Amino acid sequence: MFNLEYQKRLLRQQNISSGSSYQDENLSSPRREAFASATTPQSSTSFPTMVMPVSPVRGMQSDRFIPARDRNNWQTKFSMIHEHNRSGQSAKKVRENGDAGRDGVAYGCLLRNEVLAANIEDCKDKIYCQERRLLLSYEGKNLFKFTPQHISENKSVDDTSSIPTYSLSPLSAKSQKLLRSPRKATRKISRIPFKVLDAPELQDDFYLNLVDWSSQNVLSVGLGSCVYLWSACTSQVTRLCDLSGDANSVTSVAWNERGNLVAVGTHHGYVQVWDVSMNKQVNKMMGHSARVGALAWNSDILSSGSRDRLILQRDVRTPSIVPERKLVGHRQEVCGLKWSPDNTCLASGGNDNRLYVWNMNSLSPIQTYTEHLAAVKAIAWSPHQHGLLASGGGTADRCIRFWNTLTGQAMQCVDTGSQVCNLAWSKHSSELVSTHGYSQNQILVWKYPSLTQVAKLTGHSYRVLYLAMAPDGEAIVTGAGDETLRFWNVFSKARSQKENKSVLNLFTSIR
Repeated sequence: MFNLEYQKRLLRQQNISSGSSYQDENLSSPRREAFASATTPQSSTSFPTMVMPVSPVRGMQSDRFIPARDRNNWQTKFSMIHEHNRSGQSAKKVRENGDAGRDGVAYGCLLRNEVLAANIEDCKDKIYCQERRLLLSYEGKNLFKFTPQHISENKSVDDTSSIPTYSLSPLSAKSQKLLRSPRKATRKISRIPFKVLDAPELQDDFYLNLVDWSSQNVLSVGLGSCVYLWSACTSQVTRLCDLSGDANSVTSVAWNERGNLVAVGTHHGYVQVWDVSMNKQVNKMMGHSARVGALAWNSDILSSGSRDRLILQRDVRTPSIVPERKLVGHRQEVCGLKWSPDNTCLASGGNDNRLYVWNMNSLSPIQTYTEHLAAVKAIAWSPHQHGLLASGGGTADRCIRFWNTLTGQAMQCVDTGSQVCNLAWSKHSSELVSTHGYSQNQILVWKYPSLTQVAKLTGHSYRVLYLAMAPDGEAIVTGAGDETLRFWNVFSKARSQKENKSVLNLFTSIR
């Protein structure tokens, strides 16, 4: 790029040497256009008219122009093209790739230290975001472009004062500190199950609940007319009962809190209670006129939901003495039942798209939620926040909704894009897992309350209709119409949050 004053002096000398009088104000318009074209970048392929300066030696012309570069410092700029469009994708890749993505961030920070003297000492997300915003100013530039930078006199790009005198590393002190900085351990969630079991005759029915995991680490599964028990400790499989003699089938199974009794709901409407240690039926409760698809224990009280739209609560110890409690409210089949962790409230979901909350003091629901647009089978109470309830809707709804049952208000909602079949909270962290049917057939792990996806697990070829959690709170088992049970490690055993201490908790201190 020519200096305008220098060009004027050269033209003046050229005109003088040729004997013509030159006046700057009499410069013709074509000559002005030539200067403009010579000093302005051209977007077309035609070459601009160039005015060649004359050398001080008369009669000799020079085609070189060497500008003065005194007191100029040159620094290399790096630009990332369309960074504002790729920032979200880059962050997503970091989350999905785990350590590989974090290594890329560290390598990027290292390059910025060595080339741009960024002085990054710790590759945390906030520093990475600051560097990302810095690179936005370079958008649209070439990969290597040399431009003069106004650098303070007391600091130069080539400053090596921060490098130890006897250091054997070619890296600067900041980069060495960056490489030595501790990195937070990332939790890896395997995308493949660690065990797969065949489950022949596992029904592909959205309204049934055929899988449950006991506190004694025994899995119960309803297959056709039989209930099988699988011990996670010994991998031994035993058959608990067979209803084929009654031309009946299993529609639900549920363990009590101690893990010694398992309730079995049947297609004919009665409920059996079995003692696992004795391998003996200890109770048989009638009362429903249609299949029992949902069961929930509250100490010795067993709640059962049926296709006859009723919820019955009975004491399994003395069913003939204590009268049953009949909860009437649903207009269609009851397909979801869950007691709260403190055993004070019962949540029920039905094919009428309604979610009810009941207590032990009333035969009418204390809260009614009608926001779902499809059947509500997936229900889960948070073990970390009192009164927090999550529910999921069927194919026409596809949403997971969160409710504050203490105030009766709706909180958050997320559209999952597919039928929500089951929900379960982590015992040790603010996360939950959901299983889905039409049309993704996937398993999703969510972080609450941000509702960001932590992991997506695939493998079932049919709807993932059944879900149960291991007693340690780390593994889950899922069942589907593809007649397989798949075991996944999705949660961490370590608590991610410290429990809040309250003076109202009488069990935290000794009096």
